[in-house]
Amino acid sequence: MAQFYSAKRRNTTRDIITVTVDDLDPFGQGVARHQGKTLFIPGLLPQETAEVVITDDKRQFAHARVKRRLSQSPERVAPRCPHFGVCGGCQQQHVSEALQQRSKSQALARMMKQPVDEIISGPTWGYRRRARVGLNFAPRTQTLQMGFRKAGSNDLVDVHHCPVLAPRLEALLPGLRGCLSELQAVRRLGHVELVLAENGPLLVLRHLAPLSQADREKLERFSHSEQLSLFLAPESDKIAQVTGDAPWYESDGLRLSFSPRDFIQVNDAVNQQMVARAIEWLAVDATDRVLDLFCGMGNFTLPLAARAAEVVGVEGVATLVEKARENAALNGLSNVTFWHENLEEDVTRQPWAKAGFNKVLLDPARAGAPGVMQHILRLAPEKVVYVSCNPATLARDSEALRAGGYQITRLAMLDMFPHTGHLESMALIEKAPGG
Repeated sequence: MAQFYSAKRRNTTRDIITVTVDDLDPFGQGVARHQGKTLFIPGLLPQETAEVVITDDKRQFAHARVKRRLSQSPERVAPRCPHFGVCGGCQQQHVSEALQQRSKSQALARMMKQPVDEIISGPTWGYRRRARVGLNFAPRTQTLQMGFRKAGSNDLVDVHHCPVLAPRLEALLPGLRGCLSELQAVRRLGHVELVLAENGPLLVLRHLAPLSQADREKLERFSHSEQLSLFLAPESDKIAQVTGDAPWYESDGLRLSFSPRDFIQVNDAVNQQMVARAIEWLAVDATDRVLDLFCGMGNFTLPLAARAAEVVGVEGVATLVEKARENAALNGLSNVTFWHENLEEDVTRQPWAKAGFNKVLLDPARAGAPGVMQHILRLAPEKVVYVSCNPATLARDSEALRAGGYQITRLAMLDMFPHTGHLESMALIEKAPGG
């Protein structure tokens, strides 16, 4: 059979080459150089030499896989999870915690073009207080698979242990597997969401067909025996509470109620420090008017309101705005106002934008906040704290403020997701001298 090759196709070499890694990127890939090109190699650490095969050859860089490792870094550690390397949840369990934090801080410093002042971290195991666990009934084995997606795949890894889950949630896994396996609807289950609230764990079961009375009773018995709150989700956008109390968590000593589907920070220990550091950096006192953009249900807004003269929170998700108002009332805070507005639109036309603020906090999603940067400059606050889950958009947005006479005076790396490639950060941005 004749084979035809496109002249534009870049053939990937299968030759074995020997390289030594000299850096680690934020995603846990070793970085090496070969013939003037940067190679990214999963599984290798700085100081390690290995025989590798290039798998994807680009003009400026290439990806490679390890054929044989020839030396071992002193920063290599034994992964704690038996599913590591197959499950897509963690990428860096083979890396010492010190190297993980150092490589992420260095990557942040490079992107922001200035040094990182501090690393805000907490426990590196048992830190996840929420997780979505996939469910799949395997006809061939007639068993229920329960776990997380494989790296780069929709296939499930059948997980029995997860050391990054909060211990109270990890302890639920064996009993939950047994309970769900006994349901008549076992073939028609979607996923479960596990959340550890301050007042105990909760479980949301997404089911793809109506549950029989017998199935509901089994689930209720399980919820009582495990002392958790049970929610059922017959549709993707609807949930109904069956047992237990409404969940809540604390932010800076204030009580915030939430719905199981509401966004809350996964890492409670880092969240508490992050909120405290934002308050400290803003130096909030009883004379301040503070603006909190992308405020959610009030994670930062309410602690700010406990100290400031007035706080305004703006959020694009209507249900979170309602929850924020409830939480303000719950905590007896009358000096805070919440607005439901799309911050990607022209904010100058929005009601909150006409008021003066001397301090601003923003905590946007991965896309950042390009639509509000110019308006922040018009407000001319003394201080801005930007909390970011994407350093690329933090770098872009802060550049707009720098061009307007501001400078970053504090930069912190938030170790919100140890053992993963997620890099979160926060920056204090203040008027430059003469700005």
